[in-house]
Amino acid sequence: MTHALKSVSVSIGDLTSHPANVRSNSPETYETEATVHLTASIGVLGIIQPLLVQKIDGKFGVLAGGRRRAALNELVADKTAKGFTNKTKIGCRLVPDNCDVTTALSLAENITQAPMNAIDEFEAFARMMEVDGQSPETIAKTFGTTVAAVKGRLRYGLIHPDIRAAARAKTITLDTMKAFADHPSQAVQLEVYEALTGDESYVQAYTVRQVLKTRGVQVSDDIGAFVREEYVARGGPIAADLLEEHSVLEDIALVEVIMVEKLTAAAEVARAEMGFAWADAMVRYDYATMAEYGRVYPGPIEPDAAGQKRVDTITEELEKLQLEMEDENLETDAYNALYDRVDALEEEARELQEAYSADDLAQGGVIASWSNGKITLHVGLVRPEDKPEATAQGANGGGGEPTDAVGQDTDHIVYPASLTQDLKTERAMALGAAMTLHPETTLDLTLFKLVTDVLGGMSATHGIKVDARKEYRSHAKMDEIDSTSLEQVAEAHDALELSWADEAKSPADQFASFRALDQGEKAKLVAYATASTTQSCFARSVQSDSLMHDFEIEVMPDMRAHWTPNAALFSRFKKAWLLKILGEELGLAQEAVTLASMSKKEIVAFCDKLFSEPFATLTEAQHAAVAAWCPPMMQTTGGGVLVVDAEETAPAETVQAKAA
Repeated sequence: MTHALKSVSVSIGDLTSHPANVRSNSPETYETEATVHLTASIGVLGIIQPLLVQKIDGKFGVLAGGRRRAALNELVADKTAKGFTNKTKIGCRLVPDNCDVTTALSLAENITQAPMNAIDEFEAFARMMEVDGQSPETIAKTFGTTVAAVKGRLRYGLIHPDIRAAARAKTITLDTMKAFADHPSQAVQLEVYEALTGDESYVQAYTVRQVLKTRGVQVSDDIGAFVREEYVARGGPIAADLLEEHSVLEDIALVEVIMVEKLTAAAEVARAEMGFAWADAMVRYDYATMAEYGRVYPGPIEPDAAGQKRVDTITEELEKLQLEMEDENLETDAYNALYDRVDALEEEARELQEAYSADDLAQGGVIASWSNGKITLHVGLVRPEDKPEATAQGANGGGGEPTDAVGQDTDHIVYPASLTQDLKTERAMALGAAMTLHPETTLDLTLFKLVTDVLGGMSATHGIKVDARKEYRSHAKMDEIDSTSLEQVAEAHDALELSWADEAKSPADQFASFRALDQGEKAKLVAYATASTTQSCFARSVQSDSLMHDFEIEVMPDMRAHWTPNAALFSRFKKAWLLKILGEELGLAQEAVTLASMSKKEIVAFCDKLFSEPFATLTEAQHAAVAAWCPPMMQTTGGGVLVVDAEETAPAETVQAKAA
């Protein structure tokens, strides 16, 4: 029995390994990085648990305590560690020479000790500070760890006792318990805990953190760092945490007030500099709210003499930078620096050659919002009440206040940013298809763009690029979009005369063959190339880009000739939107009533079939509305929505068959 083993004092230098030690075949167990915490603890507290030893060849072999012996050797080797030499004696328990269970003794000590519960460890750290009066620095030294690591454990050990008890009883998970440390106040922790567990529902760590965010802002958050100085100056209460970055600004209302003040000040500075009529602030950018605003854009202007001189200087510098960037031996950092310089110069040139009109400045304004940890300025916005009536009607897809087709409350249709971007992509693809079908007109546009850019010193439009680079178009559901425009572009490509582009020919010979083409073939080539460089866009206003506005209407008066809405689009609409479109914009009010009791998936399937193969049961007016419909921002002439008289609607019983 080990309790009968004799206690002896052995010099550290007389300790050696024992062949029966069950860890002796795992030398990595005794490496410095594996014993660093134990070394620190022994250096401060000494040997708490005696080593189990047996005499071997005049030495004492360590049956159990190999890591403690390795730590002692580290302390002997460390000249800064006082009190540890090869002659220093430490407490051991001596196993008799005739013992026949040496391996069992070694194994028993190594496997019978249960690992310490994490909550016990957290609470022990907290007691060392609260009861024993030790500082985080002292505790860190004792256990050979960092002060930050100690403070992290202390924070968990100082969570409200009821919450720790719930974690110990496994009513909540350890991760959920840790989440409560996001707020240092035990009173707040308990209040949130009781609120979340009041109905005995399962509580997740994410939910805890989200609720605690409503009770204050951590000073390390971007908003906390942004307002902290002013918050402190106004005497705002702060719940202090052991880790400074987790301290919390508790007065949310004061934080919001300071945020609004700072954002408004930033917006006002921009307004004054640019000459707009008003400035406002939005603490958190809201897509639905911002969608209600109109926007004005700067138009081309003739710079004055000084401005033109600067433009000429910028042009010369850009040419030199372009040559430098073509150096294949250029290091990445040097290339990026040149790239940033080019961006800055091009931005300066645009500012010299563009300006807002007096009318636009009189109605436009600036909103400052907080996003991604910084102030973002949204310039040239027009308040909803200041927008022209026609624009306001266009935004509603046909005018009038939106109402629900089946008598239910519903939000006004506001397209999310991701959907808006994808619709822009589809519209650009449709416009490109239309361009390929109107090569002569597109050629005129391309040549006009090229000539005005070179001779006029300003851009006639930013709607197309003439830089021989194909425009990359992204879409969240590229495999599911309507393929009409893609097929039209593919057909246009197959019809191109490309014999001149034989790769076996030299560039000079290719150019000679190209020049020999007739004008019609050249026009097709230029139209295809221009269509490929056309950027994503929505229907343009005359004020923002009169050239592209008129051009798009000319070559693409009917969007539906190049694009058809399908399930990929409708699946991204709210159910209420689909019912509204069917009932109000397509005149299928009875169908909308019937579909209201069905799932969104069934409504999407109905709409997909309706547009891919319009039902024979549709009236002429309904058929015309279906053939013309597209989302408002996809329209080119503003005639894409046709509201049908409810008296002409088809019988509701046809819905079940079509949706099946």
